Amino acid sequence: MGIDAERRIAALSEVPTNSTLLFRVAERTPDRSTESASDGRTNAPESAQEAILVTTAADSGERSEVACWLNFCQHFTHIKLDKGSGAAMRNDELVCENHGAYFEADSGLCTYGPCEGATLAALDVTVADGAVYLTDDDYEFVGRGPVETDDDLTSTSNVEF
Repeated sequence: MGIDAERRIAALSEVPTNSTLLFRVAERTPDRSTESASDGRTNAPESAQEAILVTTAADSGERSEVACWLNFCQHFTHIKLDKGSGAAMRNDELVCENHGAYFEADSGLCTYGPCEGATLAALDVTVADGAVYLTDDDYEFVGRGPVETDDDLTSTSNVEF
């Protein structure tokens, strides 16, 4: 498969089977003033966001499929699922450690918690030749790891009154 090397996120073997792999993406925006992209888009660095990869079970039970989600809870979107060391998982579901919400790893559907019924924001990825590639036309792969900011919005408690 002829996927651009710059879209490569990681080797499939690097994606944990019981947690997530954190990386950065940027929204691609129309920009007619540049000829750097064949589709008329350019990377918008100010829109850097975090995304996570999670392995999902194929019909055979083998962990060879991957889902990709933007790294935030649907209850309070400033809360990250993966805070830098991998998201918590239980019974093949991602767990928001702030609210106790559970999200199916393969569909992103919240099955329990304050945002039950909501779905995580998905990004398109493809597994080819033992690697995972970002194939979503709306996003550009920026790099591995968290977005560097001075803002600490990942509190350990969010009490609603």
